[in-house]
Amino acid sequence: MEASQPISARVDSWTWAVRLFKTRSAAATACRGGHVKVNGVAVKPAHQLKSGDEVRVRINGLERIVIVERLVTKRVGAAIAAQCLIDKSPPPPPKEILASMPRRDRGTGRPTKRERRETDRLLGRPPG
Repeated sequence: MEASQPISARVDSWTWAVRLFKTRSAAATACRGGHVKVNGVAVKPAHQLKSGDEVRVRINGLERIVIVERLVTKRVGAAIAAQCLIDKSPPPPPKEILASMPRRDRGTGRPTKRERRETDRLLGRPPG
């Protein structure tokens, strides 16, 4: 006999349960920092999710976009977690673009004005 599905779930609990974050505290911290949006609005950790909501999560500079398919409040296995969401995330950037980004050695201090301008030009940022 399967337990009935909850009507709503906290956003921090759900994102942790479907393995978008490693810990629930990391999920709550991301919510407080404005890195989690539900239907386009930044939310607090206690925001209640419903089935069909769009959740946007920013993790390590990459954005994950998922649609809530099924609500869970306890952490589940990867196979079950995949059934609880529909992943609409854009593909990650190609490795060639990441490899062409300039890297600075650790401990070399702040970039010079010239280095910053070169980085901005590579990233397509406007000058200034």
